[in-house]
Amino acid sequence: MNLLYAFLAFLSLTHGFHPNCPGRCSCDSVQSVQCYRLMEVPSGIPSTTKKLYISHSKIQHLQLSSFTRMSALEEFILLASGTESVENDTFKTLNTLKTLELWKNKLRRVPSVLPAGLEVLKLNDNSINILHGSDFEGLKELKILELKNNLISSLSPSTLSSLVSLQSLMLDDNIIESVAGPLVLPHLRSMSLENNKLHLIPASFFASLQALQFLSVSGNSLTKIPINLPKSLLSLKMERNQLKVVRFRDMKHLENLSHLYLSENSISSIDGAQILANLTTLELSQNQVQMLPLKLPARLQKLDISNNLIQRVTAQDFRDLRDLKHLFLDNNIVSLFEAGALQMCSQLSNLALEQNLLLSIPLRLPGTLARLDLKGNAIKDVTERDLKDLKQLQVLNLRNNKISALDLKALEGLPRLRHLYLDGNPWNCTCSLIRAREVLKAKGTDVKGGQCAAPAERQGESWMSSKKIMRQCEHQLHLTETEINKETKKKSKPEEHPSIRINMDDDYYDYEID
Repeated sequence: MNLLYAFLAFLSLTHGFHPNCPGRCSCDSVQSVQCYRLMEVPSGIPSTTKKLYISHSKIQHLQLSSFTRMSALEEFILLASGTESVENDTFKTLNTLKTLELWKNKLRRVPSVLPAGLEVLKLNDNSINILHGSDFEGLKELKILELKNNLISSLSPSTLSSLVSLQSLMLDDNIIESVAGPLVLPHLRSMSLENNKLHLIPASFFASLQALQFLSVSGNSLTKIPINLPKSLLSLKMERNQLKVVRFRDMKHLENLSHLYLSENSISSIDGAQILANLTTLELSQNQVQMLPLKLPARLQKLDISNNLIQRVTAQDFRDLRDLKHLFLDNNIVSLFEAGALQMCSQLSNLALEQNLLLSIPLRLPGTLARLDLKGNAIKDVTERDLKDLKQLQVLNLRNNKISALDLKALEGLPRLRHLYLDGNPWNCTCSLIRAREVLKAKGTDVKGGQCAAPAERQGESWMSSKKIMRQCEHQLHLTETEINKETKKKSKPEEHPSIRINMDDDYYDYEID
């Protein structure tokens, strides 16, 4: 019986579930065929096949005769198979074909005469260097066109003029130096020209793109934000360019814009952003901004201004940002943080202040904070006064500061603390510090501790795990445990707090936590 099962398993791997499935292919009951390591398109593909997937093969040339029997084919994907050319009209008669993907091959041009009903065409990672108008002739149903990572150097409006239904155009990682307009694509919603060689985008380029919502031109050599951007735009990505000045007056018509990404440029100041009334995300990381922008949009929810040259944080900077939830000020040179500077940010849940010049924890931080990152400053003390309002705090990062002791009352005032990072500090491993450890353990806090710097006989030991230190402080620890147990009995009912979700994989947690 075992031999029979083994034989059936072997058949399923080599010939799938279809009696006429070609070798090195797997055929299933929903008209899908997957093939690997072929030298040519198999001649025995069942005529009922709707999806054909071939990968990691050595098929140098695709020819018409290979597809004449595939009258039901809706999707053809050829991946990493070294294909250099496609015979004329190879796909022309495949009237049911909706998706054609020829990824990671060696094509030097777009296959000719594609079926009129095609909706998705992906030719990423090839060697295509020129686009001709005839390449897309008759493709009135095409919705998605991807030509990423090819050798295309220019984009002409006439080339794409027949694509009247196109919704998504991806031309990332080419060598495009120039584009001309207007680009007449009335239904285009998303366009990406990332990592090309653009120095200028003419104003006429966007004149007919009145449905465009998502535009990315990151990774080019643009010195200014293009003018005449479509009013419909929701998201604009311009990271890794050569911007020095942002003229928001040229963007005042973008009343729908909600996400603006300007990281990794040479911007020294931002002024007038409040004109973008619906902006919720502004990213300015890795620029040369010296002062926090004045009059930011009132609806802003995320501000990333990390890796700049900011020295001061005052209440005036944030007085109107009541919707702000995520603030990244890490890797600046902040030495002055005004007490209560963020009090008006009544929804702030994440604050990153790592790698600055702070000597103490900023006072009167919003009680809504769920995560506070203060790694890499010069903080010496952690007191009850510093943390007393942070009843919702779940993650506190104090790594690489100058802290030698912990205040028990400060820790007791953080009822929801789940993750505490303390390594990289010069800990004075007295019994009071070990008592603090027991308080943290009783609260269920996961602590990443550090090594003792003092007294001399305890140098190098971990104050979170050393049994030797535990034994020396055993009597005091017993008294502490008794106090903790009494306090626990008093609080027989668990405290109820609104749940604040901390997702370590979320887009907003892009700084180190481990």
